[in-house]
Amino acid sequence: MIIEPAKRTASVKEYYFSRKNRELAALGAERKAAGLPPVVNLGIGAPDGMPPLPAIGKLTETAVKPGVHAYQSYAGIPELREAFARWYSRYYSVELDPKCEIQPLTGSKEGILLISMAYLNPGDKVLVPDPGYPTYTSSALLAEAEVVKYDLLEKNHWLPDFDALESMDLSGVKMMWTNYPNMPTGGKATPGLYRRLVDFGRRHGIMIVNDNPYSFILNDDPRSILEVDGARECCLELNSLSKAHNMSGWRIGMVAGAADAITQVLKVKSQMDSGIFRPLQLAAVEALGQGPEWFTSLNAEYRRRREVVERIFDALGVSYDRSSAGLFVWGRVPEGTVCEGDMTPGESLSEKILRATGVFITPGFIFGRNGVNYIRASLCAPVAVLEDAEKRIKESI
Repeated sequence: MIIEPAKRTASVKEYYFSRKNRELAALGAERKAAGLPPVVNLGIGAPDGMPPLPAIGKLTETAVKPGVHAYQSYAGIPELREAFARWYSRYYSVELDPKCEIQPLTGSKEGILLISMAYLNPGDKVLVPDPGYPTYTSSALLAEAEVVKYDLLEKNHWLPDFDALESMDLSGVKMMWTNYPNMPTGGKATPGLYRRLVDFGRRHGIMIVNDNPYSFILNDDPRSILEVDGARECCLELNSLSKAHNMSGWRIGMVAGAADAITQVLKVKSQMDSGIFRPLQLAAVEALGQGPEWFTSLNAEYRRRREVVERIFDALGVSYDRSSAGLFVWGRVPEGTVCEGDMTPGESLSEKILRATGVFITPGFIFGRNGVNYIRASLCAPVAVLEDAEKRIKESI
């Protein structure tokens, strides 16, 4: 290209899974040519189950009607905002005003960048969990902010150490990212955690952004930070249908919070797109109306899958928390794992398994320095596929 890219792009790399999936595709082709079984990818958390049938029915019913294919409201249709409000009231006991406290999104991942663009100036500081979702870091860097990592440790059940946070230099810190049930660790939120986060944010003038897409997965106690009195003064919460309703490819998410904060997010979003396809929004309304039986059935399947992944980790000598939640199992690799070259212990074990068996398990280093001794396996594969992976790994061992 005859011009150079913006300097801000030098601060980020292509997303790890984007690069790794190309590598796995090439390996899959090699294995096919050699007559070997295909690659089993236990990396990214992309639900493979079907969405609620009423949502699919509503999509197909409305997509063939005239008058639904035009641009839609930037703020989302009222029916969708009202459905999100009912969802929050029913499952989180949080009352939201659908007119001004909810903004539908093209997936909650979009919201991470929109919030960063709406609130961060060059040089502002952002507290990002380590280990944590890499997009929290990349969105801050693209907004030309400074990333300040805070530790999540196994000994603390992957919860923030507030004594450590209070001892940090918080000057210039404007935003803090949190995520529970935590990705990648599966650590669960407690009422006390959210109360302390709200208190921390209010006292230090820091916006707390809680990313909450895993709250229904293998978790009997869904929680929202907006349950806490005073949370709207300093908190925004992202949520999504991707994990809870098997609708990751549909790209339907939301951000909730005080009306003035939602206005700022909409100000940025309205420059970037022209609304969500109306049939998708109406289908999301149907999905959000699902009763507890939907989540009971969903989690019964994930429990069956988790049993197989736990057996894989047991065979590898990987330790893990049986009570963790979410779409993954996160485990510490055995002491004394031999590291190849400059690889971390988790990466070395991941690569060894991949080369020997064609099974990919994510190395924990991609989530931060506190993840170097860990690996993460996704539950987003049928039991039969997971059992095949188990068989290959046990035979390799």
